[in-house]
Amino acid sequence: MKNNNNTLLELLKMSHDDFFSALPADKNGFSEEQAEAYIEEFGPNEIVGQKKKHPLIGFVNVLINPFNLVLIVVIIITLITDVIIPSTGKDYVTVGILTALVILSTLVSYIQDERSNKASEKLLDMVSNTTAVLRDGKFIEKPIDELALGDIIRLSAGDIIPADLRIISAKDLFLSQATLTGESQPVEKYVLFDEELVEQESDYTNLALMGTNVVSGTARGVVIRRGNETYLGSMSKSLENIKVINSFENSISTISKLLLRLMMIMVPVIFVLNGILKGDFVDAFVFALTVAVGLTPEMLPVVLTSGLSRGAINMAKHQTIVKSQSSISTFGEMDILCTDKTGTITQDEIILERYMDVTGEDDMRVLRHAYLNSTFQSGLKNLIDLAIIERAESYNMDDLVNYYDIVDEIPFDFSRRRMSVILEDSKGKRQLITKGAVEEILNLSKYIDRDGVVSEFDEETRKEAYEVYSQHNHDGLRMIAVAQKNNIPLDHEFGVEDESELVLIGFIGFLDPPKESAKPTIESLHNHGVDVVVITGDSLGVAKKVCSKVGIDTEYTVVGNEVEAMSDEALREAVSHCKLFAKISPIQKQRIVGAFQDNGHIVGYLGDGINDALALRKADVGISVDTAVDIAKESANIILLKKDLTVLEAGILEGRKTIVNMIKYLEMAVSGNFGNMISVIVASLFLPFLPLLPIHILVQNLLNDVAQLGIPFDHCAEEDLYLPRRLQSKTLQKFMILFGPLSSIFDITCFVVFYFVLNIHDATTFQTLWFTFGVISQATIIFVIRKKNPLNMFTEHPSLALVVASFVACALTVLIVTTPIAFTFDLVPVGAYNFQTVILIVFGYLLTTALVKRFFWDNDVH
Repeated sequence: MKNNNNTLLELLKMSHDDFFSALPADKNGFSEEQAEAYIEEFGPNEIVGQKKKHPLIGFVNVLINPFNLVLIVVIIITLITDVIIPSTGKDYVTVGILTALVILSTLVSYIQDERSNKASEKLLDMVSNTTAVLRDGKFIEKPIDELALGDIIRLSAGDIIPADLRIISAKDLFLSQATLTGESQPVEKYVLFDEELVEQESDYTNLALMGTNVVSGTARGVVIRRGNETYLGSMSKSLENIKVINSFENSISTISKLLLRLMMIMVPVIFVLNGILKGDFVDAFVFALTVAVGLTPEMLPVVLTSGLSRGAINMAKHQTIVKSQSSISTFGEMDILCTDKTGTITQDEIILERYMDVTGEDDMRVLRHAYLNSTFQSGLKNLIDLAIIERAESYNMDDLVNYYDIVDEIPFDFSRRRMSVILEDSKGKRQLITKGAVEEILNLSKYIDRDGVVSEFDEETRKEAYEVYSQHNHDGLRMIAVAQKNNIPLDHEFGVEDESELVLIGFIGFLDPPKESAKPTIESLHNHGVDVVVITGDSLGVAKKVCSKVGIDTEYTVVGNEVEAMSDEALREAVSHCKLFAKISPIQKQRIVGAFQDNGHIVGYLGDGINDALALRKADVGISVDTAVDIAKESANIILLKKDLTVLEAGILEGRKTIVNMIKYLEMAVSGNFGNMISVIVASLFLPFLPLLPIHILVQNLLNDVAQLGIPFDHCAEEDLYLPRRLQSKTLQKFMILFGPLSSIFDITCFVVFYFVLNIHDATTFQTLWFTFGVISQATIIFVIRKKNPLNMFTEHPSLALVVASFVACALTVLIVTTPIAFTFDLVPVGAYNFQTVILIVFGYLLTTALVKRFFWDNDVH
């Protein structure tokens, strides 16, 4: 087997025989050995982006960020002032420590990023798309990346096109090319190449492009381009998904920019004040740059990545696979969950309950016609088809297939809501059998079969038939109608227009019982601030019956034709009090999701069908299941390995934990950094020396980072997870304005106590004491900030990881400032009395912050 060198147009224009010879391909499909040999030689069918970067390049990419660049400038200046300029007494220690700090902090970020990426890849490997490929004479499901050039692929509704294919047979094949061209309307594809439609590849009539999906119809195609050679592969750079910033990330960005703006204003002030008052502009410049590093929230990416990675791994334990880690935070913010009925609140196991004639009496002939329709149709067999086939085969009807041949079919689509097969028996008699939504079949029927007698379907018989349907539908049965037609032409191209003047022969009723877990789970979701809204294509009667059993409000309902008639404004009003939408089309589902979003809600959508793809993409977080059709899985952000709302609830709580812990970090970071800016300016005005040297700030910063590493792993109080959590940048700004100056008050208290009470006028001793206060206060204040009521010592216990991280930071600080190690960092060992004084001020700071948080801070503002 070899790779093909013919041009695309040549391959599309060739006759079938020439095409199979030129490719080369086999009309009976390749053997497994042939396909494996090809893939081994030419590689898998995948679009390969940039090669995985060398670890050293990845490390350098993490190293080069605004915060580290400032630090590198400090290192260069220190190298010049401490090593290059002095002829004697060169100080290599400071430069060495600064360099080690840069490498160490970068290494922490790099390792965390790598762990997160590997965890994501491992989780995504659990979900894969497959396609039906002809191997060894029969169609089998194979992963998309295991396709060879010349493989024959079978396509049906819901499939994603796995490579660029030449269509060799098709029946009413409509593809959605929106992912490549932006066209909203499906495009029909044919076997023949149309010479007039050659403007661009997406127009070629017998070419199906990789990445598009089958909306309706069936087809077979031959792989003519794979991976990077496909149209999608050639456009991969321009088609890279633009990252959509969710509200959580937007709030973090707003806060980071606020801190950076404050820093850019106040750091020059610090530089000028220290330069003028201390008389050394070089030292003042180095100090100002170092303060800039110390004031930036450089641990934010690490804490955020750690939290999201931990959330993704924990969600995987709950059978929830996260395709995009940023969607975890959106999960926690979600307050509306739109879902289909089947399989989520029902058992996903449709039971055929009744097969009846138009009078409501059991009729085996109705089941027989439905069985022939379901068996001979070549498209995706849904749960209804499987239930019909299973029941018919229990009556030994499977022998019927030996008496008929399939002539043609008119595939199902969501606008017609029906499908038909044209069969021919051994005597040459042809019959069209149609099954589908009751209203559609009734509208297409001209005759009715009552007790074997065919008569006109007049107003009276139509009313009687509809009453039979309505009664059973009201009792909770999901009803479809079955009709047939005998006068079928022999030489004819069959299409939708042939589904007319049908003979209605009866109905089939299905029971889709609710899951036992559905009602308590929906109640629990409601208690956690998530309203469940059912959007289904089923009839209102069935949907209403099921929803009422599981506790979903059905007092106000809306059906598809009402949605169609509504303006956007009217729909926004409707969704504000409607929890059940029935007989809804795919486009209407998308509109309903958009209406909820316009009303300020964060919307999740759970779906697994072709008709859910638009809504999945529209929702803030799209959720599908591993057994879903390809296009649904591709459109979703999160994949459930089990189609159950209980699994979803666990994922929502994990998302909220991530947000809560991010809020803890940000509250500490924004208030501490803002307070430190004020403190440094005050110190610059009133102290005759620098309050801290650059090396002190950087070591202090590193120790604070160690303490913060435990935040993503902290426990969360149940009340913190009770309702959807949103990170509000305005709330964080208010927190910063209140608690930032509070921390400055205690910094200034340190200055007063050290300088005026203890009479410590030696710069190094003073710097050592403030260094000690800075680390210990920052490492312990998190235990106050993390709780709604910090004064209650017996609830909301911290996690072991947070305790250990804070303890390590404090222990290292004590080790540095009480032993000769202090001299290494231009500090001095402190005595017991001075150390106790620092601890007392820290205790006063913690107690005051706890009192302010308890009595002056509205804990519900989030």
